Amino acid sequence: MPLWVGLDVHKQSCHATVLDERGEVVLQKRVPNEPEVLEELFGELKPEAVAMEATYAWEPVYELLERMGLEVHLAHPTKTRVIADARLKTDVRDSEALARLLQLNWLPEAYVPPREVRELRRLVRLRAYLVRKRTSAANRLRAELVRLGLKAVGNPFSREWREVLKGTSRTAREALELYEFLTLRIRRLEAEIEREASGNPQARLLMTIPGVGAYSALTILAEIGDISRFRSPEHLCAYAGLVPSLHQSGSTVRLGPITKEGSRRLRWILIQCAWMHLYHGESRLTEFFWRLARRKGRKRAIVAMARKLLVAVYWMLVRGEPFKG
Repeated sequence: MPLWVGLDVHKQSCHATVLDERGEVVLQKRVPNEPEVLEELFGELKPEAVAMEATYAWEPVYELLERMGLEVHLAHPTKTRVIADARLKTDVRDSEALARLLQLNWLPEAYVPPREVRELRRLVRLRAYLVRKRTSAANRLRAELVRLGLKAVGNPFSREWREVLKGTSRTAREALELYEFLTLRIRRLEAEIEREASGNPQARLLMTIPGVGAYSALTILAEIGDISRFRSPEHLCAYAGLVPSLHQSGSTVRLGPITKEGSRRLRWILIQCAWMHLYHGESRLTEFFWRLARRKGRKRAIVAMARKLLVAVYWMLVRGEPFKG
């Protein structure tokens, strides 16, 4: 008998609803997110397909079911309105709604990148995480210097300042040691990122853009995934949230600020790359930036430049051609 399963996944457990071919509920059960428990449950059920929402803890459960050879569908959380708009929102109702949408073939699916792209995302996102933590440690150290009445001349992380800080407060010493530890980890990770980029033809292609290094290239590729899933550069720009919002009423059409929907990491790295590109000589992109900056200001100009840069990235990946400034 064919079965369809909806999974409401949480950090420690998930709630499963199983429907038969008539749409009748044959099982509703909460189970822990433990591999042996899930393997036993789905080994007995052998469902036609499984639906789960793209929430915080989806990846471990998805990868386990994928390894078991099951057909797994990932629901787009913002498009599954039947769940988001429910008056009574419980794990039971959520899992049942997913199962019914899956059975009716109405499930709005989210993009699931291949395993190698997911691994690439983990690599570049780990580097971003460590850099944020290092910045926090640096800010903590500077705040401690102010509290101690010390005015750092030059770099407070230089060798000379390290000697000064060793004789100060414990908080300053701990912040400095944490900063140095994170710097070491970041350098090791960046060496791994360099090796990964050097062996990736698409990354080497993107690195022909002035201002785009190994980390930036891999981050762009990790966030885009398969470029063929975007039917046009405009579609890709919309995915990055770099297109203007549209307000229409009758015959009146007004364009607003960018939507900021989609991949915030892709939007962020493109803006960073756009700033770096400005310091690498003249190109059509830099000419566009300065022309627009005189009328609209630098902040708006850099966002518009990032959008044009993403259009260039799209055609480079589609055609397999290096950057033409």
